Amino acid sequence: MPLYIVRNDITTMAVDAIVNAANESLLGGGGVDGAIHRAAGPQLLAECRTLGGCRTGQAKITKGYRLPAAHVIHTVGPVWRGGGYGEQALLESAYRTSLELARANHCRTVAFPLISSGVYGYPKDQALRVAVDTIGAFLLQNDMTVYLVIFDRAAYTIGSKRFADIAAYIGDHYVTDPTDSEAAQRRHGRAFAAAPTEPQNPALQSQREARARPGESFSQMLLCKIDERGMTGAQCYKKANVDRKLFTKIRSDPHYNPTKATAVAFAVALELSLDEAGELVEKAGFAFSHTSKTDVIVEYFITHRNYNIFEINEALFAFDQSLLGE
Repeated sequence: MPLYIVRNDITTMAVDAIVNAANESLLGGGGVDGAIHRAAGPQLLAECRTLGGCRTGQAKITKGYRLPAAHVIHTVGPVWRGGGYGEQALLESAYRTSLELARANHCRTVAFPLISSGVYGYPKDQALRVAVDTIGAFLLQNDMTVYLVIFDRAAYTIGSKRFADIAAYIGDHYVTDPTDSEAAQRRHGRAFAAAPTEPQNPALQSQREARARPGESFSQMLLCKIDERGMTGAQCYKKANVDRKLFTKIRSDPHYNPTKATAVAFAVALELSLDEAGELVEKAGFAFSHTSKTDVIVEYFITHRNYNIFEINEALFAFDQSLLGE
């Protein structure tokens, strides 16, 4: 079910389907459209001629021919005209109809380009937000692995006002010299120190303390937290951007320790406080630190009570950090 943002050439992705950012004729063009047609060979164009074109915001499917992918899903994104002509709704529809078509054709892995962000002029930061939000919403209800393929990392900048507060928070909390980390923690409180919260329910707090046994494993604590939140396992691993098979492995093996990225993702999915998140991550053998830019960005989102894993990963990608999940 995870969503990965990757830097790659979409024509080389060995997935069930790649998505082509096509034009309404479906007869090829420039950019990723032209690259996909060149890699697939002339048979792709021949099949596209039989489809009768495609409206903006809709999608159609063909075989992949010479591509590593079995299928190509052709979708038409909107041309950017300033944002006042329904561009966002059309772009959301392009992603959503492509995903629905992939599901209908039993595709388990799908790779998307950043639709409309090339010659169609959709601002790249806004295009990325639409992609992440729309794909993320779909994945919360469906089991599929989706790759959002950014061909040229240098073409995507973080100049948006949306990231200005995060950049300022990094500037205030990120420690570039590990030898300064102790002094930084004295200035800011310990790394991932909890922000003030409302008083806890004494009965619930007592239950948590009883469950947080010194010898408790990551798996045991995770399952207890899921129960406390009244969540199902599926709800939790989907919110964590983690695959079902990995969650099953963690649940069935009390001694299994995940990667730090996975442990943090579960802390986010459970909407834990900073202190609770630190405790869960420690059970996996890791610790938060202001010497890690990833940790500081996650801290920013938790302190602002934003637990949307896809938005967090969007910010991590924007600041060139590894993503959360498996």
